[in-house]
Amino acid sequence: MSGASLVAVPERLRRLIPGLWFGVLLAIALIAAPSLFSLLDRPSAGRVAARLFALEAQLSLALCVLLGLLERLRAGRRAKAGQGSPVSAELLLLLGVLFCTVLGHYALQPMMEAARAGEGRWSFGALHGVSTTLYAVKSLLVATLAWRAARG
Repeated sequence: MSGASLVAVPERLRRLIPGLWFGVLLAIALIAAPSLFSLLDRPSAGRVAARLFALEAQLSLALCVLLGLLERLRAGRRAKAGQGSPVSAELLLLLGVLFCTVLGHYALQPMMEAARAGEGRWSFGALHGVSTTLYAVKSLLVATLAWRAARG
């Protein structure tokens, strides 16, 4: 395998993954979650949706790491060639996605469970609103990554 083809595989992945990831985020938010609540009773739908969003958070963490490594390689090559900084806009977008994922799922979910049990300072509705907003911001950041990746 030539050096050019070794660079081509990570570059193709770097361009492909954000679009697929954005599709997954949209499918969960616009198809899967609403379908659950239209087909199942509210408690069952909530449990399944919580599991779905937990899986999505794990996927998002894994893709942040993978794309972060791929982008770090690309930004490092560009910086060595004098064509930019080792800290690219894509890396900053990925950090934003990581922040939204960690705060939106790993910090807020335990608080939402406590609120559901009548504990905690905030209501379930308020926490759900914050979580939904973070998911929307994450989706916009991933859409921006996909758009930038498609541009080159």
